Amino acid sequence: MATQTLDAKGLNCPLPILRAKKALQGMQPGGTLEVLATDPGSVKDFQAFCNTTGTELVESSSDGKIYRFVLRRKN
Repeated sequence: MATQTLDAKGLNCPLPILRAKKALQGMQPGGTLEVLATDPGSVKDFQAFCNTTGTELVESSSDGKIYRFVLRRKN
């Protein structure tokens, strides 16, 4: 279960990433953040975000309308 949930539904790029980044900065290392988004571009955006920041993408899923990401802050 994620430590915190960020509802980014209805927001378009780059807002889900920016809000996730801000939320992760306020968390302790090892904390997890669940992000819910509706922007189809968020799939590639969160993959790129995790690759460039060292944040771990623990889980990524979709029900067709809502995209769910679980991120873990490493440091």
